[in-house]
Amino acid sequence: MKNSHDERNSPTRNWDRKDDPFLKREMERYDEPIPSREYILEVLAGEGVPIDERDLAKMLGIKKKELELFVRRLGAMERAGQLLRNRKGALLVARKLDLIAGRVVGHPDGFGFVVPDGEMERRGADLYLNPREMRRVLHGDRVMVREAGVDRRGRREATIVEVMERNNVRIVGTLHKEHAVFFVTPSDRRISQQIAVPHVDTANANSGEVVVVELVGQPDSKSQPIGRVVEVLGAATDPGMEIEIALRKHDLPFEFSAKAKSSASRLPSEVRKSDIKGRVDIRDLDLVTIDGETARDFDDAVWAQREGKGFRLIVAIADVSHYVDDGDVLDAEARERGNSVYFPRRVIPMLPEKLSNGLCSLNPEVDRLCMVCDMAISPTGDIKRYKFYPAVMNSKARLTYNQVWEFLSDPDSAGGRKLGALGDRLHSLYELFHVLLKARAKRGAIDFETVETQIVFDDKGKIAAIVPVARNDAHRLIEECMLAANVCASDFLAQAEHPVLYRCHEGPTEEKLAALREFLKEFGLHLQGGDTPGAKDYAKLLSSIKDRPDIQLLQTVLLRSLQQAQYSPENVGHFGLAYESYAHFTSPIRRYPDLLVHRAIKAVLSSEKYRPGNWKDIGIQCSQTERRADDATREVESWLKCYYMRNRVGEEFEGSISGVAGFGIFVALDGVYVEGMVHISELGSDYFQFDPAKHQLLGERTGRRYRLSDRVRVKIARVDLETSRIDFVLADEGTDRPSVRNDGNNRSVGHAAASKREAEPQVYRRRKSR
Repeated sequence: MKNSHDERNSPTRNWDRKDDPFLKREMERYDEPIPSREYILEVLAGEGVPIDERDLAKMLGIKKKELELFVRRLGAMERAGQLLRNRKGALLVARKLDLIAGRVVGHPDGFGFVVPDGEMERRGADLYLNPREMRRVLHGDRVMVREAGVDRRGRREATIVEVMERNNVRIVGTLHKEHAVFFVTPSDRRISQQIAVPHVDTANANSGEVVVVELVGQPDSKSQPIGRVVEVLGAATDPGMEIEIALRKHDLPFEFSAKAKSSASRLPSEVRKSDIKGRVDIRDLDLVTIDGETARDFDDAVWAQREGKGFRLIVAIADVSHYVDDGDVLDAEARERGNSVYFPRRVIPMLPEKLSNGLCSLNPEVDRLCMVCDMAISPTGDIKRYKFYPAVMNSKARLTYNQVWEFLSDPDSAGGRKLGALGDRLHSLYELFHVLLKARAKRGAIDFETVETQIVFDDKGKIAAIVPVARNDAHRLIEECMLAANVCASDFLAQAEHPVLYRCHEGPTEEKLAALREFLKEFGLHLQGGDTPGAKDYAKLLSSIKDRPDIQLLQTVLLRSLQQAQYSPENVGHFGLAYESYAHFTSPIRRYPDLLVHRAIKAVLSSEKYRPGNWKDIGIQCSQTERRADDATREVESWLKCYYMRNRVGEEFEGSISGVAGFGIFVALDGVYVEGMVHISELGSDYFQFDPAKHQLLGERTGRRYRLSDRVRVKIARVDLETSRIDFVLADEGTDRPSVRNDGNNRSVGHAAASKREAEPQVYRRRKSR
């Protein structure tokens, strides 16, 4: 049989790899570069017909030793939706067929959406999938769709042309039995289809138990998914079950492979003399670690002293890269995990415990290898000089934030006197902190005031309380030191023109900025900066409204106008911190990007180049694992809060509206720091219009308004552990006291609970924004 290229006899033109406009970029990334994705698409588009991959390889002069890499690139382009194969297996350019590649996002009610690749931040880019189309796929699957028009609600609708990638292999859920038929209801409510389980494949699990099923049959238009039970986890209310479910639901790696364990076991227990060779010896310095009360992995230590009118600051970071080599089994597992995950009462570490809590943890009074950022800081907080070098250190104390704050507040207190000679060092650090704080204000870094919470457990593992976490100057002191070191790391690599993953935080999108300005106009406020406002403009506006009674409302809206931070080799700066260049250097035990930064710095110091692979792809991977960890920890926290409130149905609470949607309002309760929802049907006898720009629901007949940060009184109507959902109804309806209270200028009175944050560590993690 002739292939598509044979039928045409010859290419339409001669294609030369030297004409690849991205050849230089590929040469920087790979020792043996192959044609770029862009050039491959150009060739296929130029030919205008489907081409067999063997013929394409021949046209591009792909050598035998390059063939495997070339085929892998074509496969990656297929998965990204750039290429499509016809029934003969020949390659086509997807965009020439008006096809859109994207990922399915399911909804509990049975419909779903396709989010086109690369369009996560753009509102309106997603396409609607009706329940009939959703029968063919599950949440997370990658599909190729064709736009089919607009539905009756004005949504762009799509039909599925091809399922390119199945995302679900194993699913966690609850096993049920009805009329001798077994099925599993997934814990992930975005998977609305039940999974049929033959009787012989139940693994003797009982109805009502939480199980893991392996899919043996994916759904299609005519049949539901079929699975077999491969793991029985137990009852839904067993201690720690919420974490077990989250680990499997979010596909979090939680067990190290036998190879990784074996590799870690072969590492030494202490620093050897041979490891110290060629390092700067700073063991005589009074370096200390300052962390939370429950922290077990100490990856940073600090030291400061006055030098003239300025300061010398040393930030020493655990040298993980000395023990974890690029490409080895420990590195592969660390890259897959991306970061440590901090649940209440349990940590899923990025590295085996021998490293994370032992050899790479800067424990007190033991020698440890470290990478040092040694800075000279001016009296105005500017970093005048810095240098990086590998060193060996010996921490003089493991201090906690509360210990340090007690000393700084009252050096003569009992706890303060125990610190002895270390007190002078802490005084120097505190003086430096105030200098750095002024520099922070000068550059215009945004400082949102949010309420963090912590779940407190009793001796039996039951939730005793949910309490706010008080941040003091000891937390901020460490934060400023870490920010300084991270900025130096970023600048060092940028000056050397060495690729690295920057921590990027972009300002508001054009659409979000327009919505924000429209919202502020209603309050007589204006955000300066024109079409491209900077962090200074945000900080100036925040400063001007800090004494207003509606500060929480305004602050929350300002915060939500910003984009999420991510990792990328493209340096676009960090908007929130007001840095032109920023990278993560200070936590290589628990963040993979930091480990990459350490290796890159070492490479520059040795006049070499570090090439871990495609920096962009690694950045995407690390950003995704960070989101995954945040989703999992947030879900566990929600379940625990539901469990905490399950026996309080019927009780009334004061609270603030923490979110507004077309289907109702979310309310954060005072004192208990728990959030639930009032469905729109419970808001009164009226039709309510949702205004996303104003963050409000407005009654057509009554004019009653429910807006972000408004104060309300609610009653707990229902607590559903299975869906981790708390339903409220408004209290006081029909009484003299209104359910919504505002001041005379329609500004809400009182405080809101913790606003939605950029994806930073959760409250029961170590609270260091580094």
